[in-house]
Amino acid sequence: MLLSIFIAVQSSGFFGVLGDRIQEGGTFAMSLIVICFLIMLFLIVRAFLKLKAPSVVFDKALKLINQIALIAIVVGLFNQWLGLIQVFDAFESLNDVEPEAFASGLKITLLSPIFGGFVFLIGRIMTFVLTWIRNEGQESLNLKSES
Repeated sequence: MLLSIFIAVQSSGFFGVLGDRIQEGGTFAMSLIVICFLIMLFLIVRAFLKLKAPSVVFDKALKLINQIALIAIVVGLFNQWLGLIQVFDAFESLNDVEPEAFASGLKITLLSPIFGGFVFLIGRIMTFVLTWIRNEGQESLNLKSES
């Protein structure tokens, strides 16, 4: 099993490409986004476990998920702005800028907001799913109590 994990990490599969993109997008900001994603996954699992908890507890879990997702997209956008400033500063010092170099710089600046947006979408979708499941459960309980 350890051998298969080692081979999967070493090959240029999904995780290899993902690791390359994280390094290209800026290790510090992309690491913050990954940490936000992991915290958000923990909070989503915790919210699933608290579906039958009082509404105050469940609403707090949903608010935490939404706040962590929002932090991820804000970090991604902030990193993009910093990257754009660096790209424009680098090209300002050059006299003749090749379009390929400019496009490469723009591509790199777009990696962190895309990753942050992905984390944000996962958080919002899971908030919707959790709310839907909880409302369905409460409706079924209300129907059972009425009959």
